[in-house]
Amino acid sequence: MKLITAACLAGLLWLTGCATAPGPASPTANDTAPLHSTPNANRPAMSLSLSPQHTLQPIAPSPWSSRPVATTAAPADIWQRIRAGYAMPDLNSDLVRDREQWYTTRPDYIFRMTERSRKYLFHIVEELERRGMPTELALLPYIESAFNPQAVSSAKAAGMWQFMPATGTTFDLKQNVFRDDRRDVLASTRAALDYLQKLYNLFGDWHLALAAYNWGEGNVGKAIARNQKQGLGTGYLDLSMPNETRYYVPKFQAVKNIVANPELFRAELPDIPNHPYFETVDIPGDIDVALAAKLADVPLADFKALNPSVHRPVILAAGTPQILLPWDNATIFKRNLDAYHERLASWTAWTAPSTMSVAAAAQRVGMSEYDLRNINNIPPRMLIKAGSALIVSRQGSLDNDVTGRVAETGQLNLAPEIVTRRTTVKAGRKDTLVSIAQRYKVSISQVADWNDLKSGASLKPGQSLVLFLPVSARSNAAPTPQASQAAKSGRPQHASASKAPVRAAAPRTDSRKKR
Repeated sequence: MKLITAACLAGLLWLTGCATAPGPASPTANDTAPLHSTPNANRPAMSLSLSPQHTLQPIAPSPWSSRPVATTAAPADIWQRIRAGYAMPDLNSDLVRDREQWYTTRPDYIFRMTERSRKYLFHIVEELERRGMPTELALLPYIESAFNPQAVSSAKAAGMWQFMPATGTTFDLKQNVFRDDRRDVLASTRAALDYLQKLYNLFGDWHLALAAYNWGEGNVGKAIARNQKQGLGTGYLDLSMPNETRYYVPKFQAVKNIVANPELFRAELPDIPNHPYFETVDIPGDIDVALAAKLADVPLADFKALNPSVHRPVILAAGTPQILLPWDNATIFKRNLDAYHERLASWTAWTAPSTMSVAAAAQRVGMSEYDLRNINNIPPRMLIKAGSALIVSRQGSLDNDVTGRVAETGQLNLAPEIVTRRTTVKAGRKDTLVSIAQRYKVSISQVADWNDLKSGASLKPGQSLVLFLPVSARSNAAPTPQASQAAKSGRPQHASASKAPVRAAAPRTDSRKKR
């Protein structure tokens, strides 16, 4: 026991020696060899001296102790997180003050707009931070669409990021009869940030990048080139641009300022927590929109707000394999889906084999003409062109999930259903089927078919011919020689003309002969 006590005392004294600050003097004869055989020349060798003349010294404060300690706490809400990532230069101009005043006088509008954004802001901020982009860009949809994913402009831009059809295609946003990815929350956000990064890399200035997002990169490039040619500045405030673009960045700056200091502008921002609003959930196959919302226990309007790209009442898994659901409802959906053993989809897709009327297509798929028009948004007096994809009832032989090819490329192409009148004309002395067809802007084969003639048949002067002419074409057609003479003599131009209009889909006008 004494040996153990002595060993403990020796160890304590050794530790005391280690804590003793080395003095300026050289090691004494009582000092033992250093712990390292090759000590660092810039560091004094550690001594194991137990000399009582060595006393403990207070530990000197570290040079880092006076520096602020970085916080590891997450931002309390999404607004704090956005403010912390502001990285764009501020724009100061009278137009900014003007837009601040505009928003300040509309507090209800600000609240409605920001409340609508709660579903999407967390995801956008996450993506911006992942890319190292300024987080205030998360506010851009306030300017574009007031965060309405179903917004459509007069120029046909769509979604909360307002992509034009061609630009959407450039950034791989699918647009077909079943879905429009310009409205999709994940796809449109990815495309918008890709586009903004491209514009910033092109112009090296965020204000010019935003102007190009609104006005087009080509227009901004031309405006810069004009100013360079005239020896003028090439910044955002220096360029001549349309009013919409001239106000665009000031509007964005005004919203940025309001979010930075809402109290100053007497604005009320809704409490938006700093955590995900939605979760991505896989679907096992085609599923009706209404059923998906029901299984998730989510109001249909809220479901559509998270999945706004779906055009029709069914989600096609081959094109849209995942849906977005509120975070707490994703588990509910999975549990209810596992317990649901009935058909998930009551709709499928059918491709028209030839150009046909809506009535003929409805008969083919076993639906009423009204239902087929309504579910596919087909206006009156339109024909369905060959190859068009339509949503139809899932019944009989039409009872399969839609294939990937149709889900990815399906289009509904329509053509006007031309109204015609049956008209009888008489051939002139030099008329042929060719001259008759050219005069009335129809094909030779149509004239021959309508009159049971061969395409190379000759005509006799005064021979009566039946034509089915569009109403507008009939009124504008060039007169025959007999018509000119009739006009002089006061006789009618045609031997007979029925007043009842005839549809282009009538049997006589829709010959099944191969051309």
